[in-house]
Amino acid sequence: MSVLTSKHNDPTLVLTTSHINKYIRYMYSKEFDNIIQFRRSNRAFDASIEVPEEVMIKSLERTVLSPNSSNMQLWEFYWIHSNSELEKFVPLCLNQQAAKTAKEMVVFVTRKDKWRSRAKWNYEKIKSTITGEPGKLQKGGLDYYGKVMPLLYSNDGLGIMSTVRRSISFFMGLRKPFFRTGGVANQRIMVHKSCALAAQTFMLSIAAEGFHTCPMEGFDEMRVKRALNLPRGAEINMIISVGKGTEEGIWGPRFRVPNNEVIFKR
Repeated sequence: MSVLTSKHNDPTLVLTTSHINKYIRYMYSKEFDNIIQFRRSNRAFDASIEVPEEVMIKSLERTVLSPNSSNMQLWEFYWIHSNSELEKFVPLCLNQQAAKTAKEMVVFVTRKDKWRSRAKWNYEKIKSTITGEPGKLQKGGLDYYGKVMPLLYSNDGLGIMSTVRRSISFFMGLRKPFFRTGGVANQRIMVHKSCALAAQTFMLSIAAEGFHTCPMEGFDEMRVKRALNLPRGAEINMIISVGKGTEEGIWGPRFRVPNNEVIFKR
C-alpha cells in the first residue's frame, strides 16, 4: 500500500492510497446523489431564464457517449432551438405546459434502418486498427460486425429472416443459455432501449448543469417525423423539454413504491 506524506513528513498528515480512493469515491457518490435528487420532471419552465448554449452542447456531447447495444449507435438527437421551431413543436406535443414553456427541446429518434451503415462503420474502425495479421479480438470484431449484425438486423418481406433467427434461438437454446431474438419487434426493443439510455444520460447531464427537463411521451409521432423530415424507418423514442424549472412545474412530492417491492436480492 503506497503512503503519501507532506513535504515536512508530518505524521499527522499521512494518507494512504486507500484513504484517497475512499475520499474520491465519497465525493463522486455525494455529487451523483445530489444530481439524482435534483432531477425531477418539471412541467413549467421560467420564461425569463435561458439555457446557455454551452450547456446544451456539453450535454448532447455527453449523450453520444451513452451505452448502447453492440455500439451500433442507432439513434439521432434533434435539438429544437429556434423560437420558430419550438413554436412548431408545441401543438405536436399536444400543447403540454412542458412544451409551451420549454426553452429547448431534444427529440430522441431511433434509426434501426441505419444498421448496415453503422455495422460497416464499426467494421472499418476495427479494420483500421489492424497491422499485419488480425489478433483474436480483432478477428472476432470483424466477424461480429460482418456476419452477426447482418443476421441480427436484416429483414425481408416474407419474414424468412425472422424465422431463421427464431429457429437458431430455439435450437441453440436447447443446449445452453443463448441470446433469443426473432422478428422486427425484438429489433425495435433493442434500439429503443439504447435510445432511452441516451435520454437518461442527457437528463442527468442537464441536471448536473443546474437546469431541468421533462421527458414527454405525449406527442403526434407521425407529425413529428414529418416536421423533422424523417424516413419511414425512423421512430420517435421521446421528446425532452429543457429549461429552468419552477415550483409550479413540480406537481408534488416524489412518490416511489417501497424498495422491497422492486429490488430483490438473490
